Amino acid sequence: MSSQNVLTEIREGIAIITINRPEKLNALNRATLAELERAVSAAGDDPQVLALVITGTGPKAFVAGADIGELAALSPLEGRAYAMDGNRILMGIESLGKVVIAAINGFALGGGCELALACHIRIAAQNARIGLPEVTLGLIPGFGGTQRLARIVGKGRGLEMTLSGEMIDAAEAHRIGLFNRVVPEGKAVEEAAALGRTIASRGPVAVRLALEAVGKGLEVPLQDGLVIESALFGLAATTEDFKEGTRAFLEKRKAKFQGR
Repeated sequence: MSSQNVLTEIREGIAIITINRPEKLNALNRATLAELERAVSAAGDDPQVLALVITGTGPKAFVAGADIGELAALSPLEGRAYAMDGNRILMGIESLGKVVIAAINGFALGGGCELALACHIRIAAQNARIGLPEVTLGLIPGFGGTQRLARIVGKGRGLEMTLSGEMIDAAEAHRIGLFNRVVPEGKAVEEAAALGRTIASRGPVAVRLALEAVGKGLEVPLQDGLVIESALFGLAATTEDFKEGTRAFLEKRKAKFQGR
């Protein structure tokens, strides 16, 4: 399945979703955001898809930002609505229930950085560059950048990147924990898909519950997070996958998970 600005390909249970506007360095306009939302939702609803990879067409950019022409024409009320719409779409990625891996090739700036932050794992090529340059336009990040970046790299580094508007290279992003892995140029999608297949081989319900435990737990005090984890652990223990996984371990064989 495909559309003009967003392409989807299923490879061995992994949905490769590609932002396809290379002439605009894959910038996110309204049409592309809407297509991205539909592609992610379709992959989330497809029982044959166990993990997602989001990337951009070409070696120059993952997503180089929002469409500045569209931004410049927004009124204050339209700007608020635009930001809320983008946040809803990125929250849909973050809370999908299946792991979503960003394969970052080239620039991930502004909205592209925010899209990468909404993914659960980020794998980047050596030529990747990432940043939030909104302050250079007299704006602040509007798709969750002020919130997610600091949660991932800490308040100090998050503020430094947000307030300076400067981008950092792949090595530095990896050093501060923003990128999970850095791979040779042209290998990000391949590496992300391989990791997706590894995660897809685990218990699907357990993966979904682990994503939920981390996502919800980080938003509350530790003691409350432990309560959430305990409840989800108990829920996992009711599943057929739990019975199969423990039985397979005791029988020294590979588990055959059914996702229930």
